[in-house]
Amino acid sequence: MKKTIDAFLFFLIYACSGGYSFTGGNVGEAKTFSVDLFPNYAPIINPNLSLQFTEKLKDIILQQTPLKLKPEDGDLHFEGSIIEYSFVPLAPQGNQSAAQTRFTISVKVKFTNKLDSSKNFEEKFSRFIDFPADANVASIENQLIEQINRELAENILNKAIVNW
Repeated sequence: MKKTIDAFLFFLIYACSGGYSFTGGNVGEAKTFSVDLFPNYAPIINPNLSLQFTEKLKDIILQQTPLKLKPEDGDLHFEGSIIEYSFVPLAPQGNQSAAQTRFTISVKVKFTNKLDSSKNFEEKFSRFIDFPADANVASIENQLIEQINRELAENILNKAIVNW
C-alpha cells in the first residue's frame, strides 16, 4: 500500500511540475508573468474597476498556473485597457418598459509571450450579464463586476495559454 501511495505522490508531483497549468494549457518554458494596470477608458467610469479587474487577472493566473508574478517584464506579459462599462435596457414589454438590463464590461488586451512570439495577440474580450430591470443596480453592481471580471480573466488566460 505504501508503494502505491509513494508512486501516486511521485506521479502527482511530476505531473504538476513543469509548464502545465490547472486550466489544461501549456505555459511552455515561461516561469513568470506581469500585468500592467488596465486603465478605464470606458465612457462610464467606475473608479474601482481598473484596479479590481487588474487584480482579478493576476489572481486567476496565480491560481491556475505555476507562473510567478513579477512587477514588470515577465515571460508572459498582459496589458490593455477597459473600453466598455455599460447598462443597456433589453426586451421591451408592452408598456414600453424594459424587462431586463444588460451589464457589459469589455477590455482590450495585448498579450506578449517573450519566449514564443507566435502566441502574441491583441484582442477585445467582452462579457455581459442580464438582470431584471427593476433590480437595484447599486445593491448588485459589485457582485456583477466580480462575476464578469472573473469570466474575462479566465477567457484571457485561456486565450493566452490554451489558445482557444
